[in-house]
Amino acid sequence: MTTLKNPIGWFEIHVADMVRACNFYEYVFNQKLFELPSGDPSIKMMTFTGDMNSHGANGALVLHPMKSPSTDGVLIYFSCEDCSVQEKLALDKGGQVFKSKFSIGPNGFIAIIGDSEGNAIGLHSFL
Repeated sequence: MTTLKNPIGWFEIHVADMVRACNFYEYVFNQKLFELPSGDPSIKMMTFTGDMNSHGANGALVLHPMKSPSTDGVLIYFSCEDCSVQEKLALDKGGQVFKSKFSIGPNGFIAIIGDSEGNAIGLHSFL
């Protein structure tokens, strides 16, 4: 029998200013980001810590000359203990709140925020 995995294996969040974006994500999610060599000198990548073989998906912040941050398109949700905490931390680092924490019934709570780069990202928690 094959074990089913989550369908997402990797994500990229496009940024305009890598230093500012790293400061935002490290502060809001209390996680150190690490440089990920891209093989292309025009592309800079900073990866989140994680295990590619574990539950969920890992990914990176990406500064790419042909990509730009956006509130349109795919919405990535970050798992949090209590998403209201990250919502407040995001405001401290120049982010914004599009939709404050609200209940999604038995599946917990979510909030939609804007990062320092102009991307919309989701927060999810069970508290």
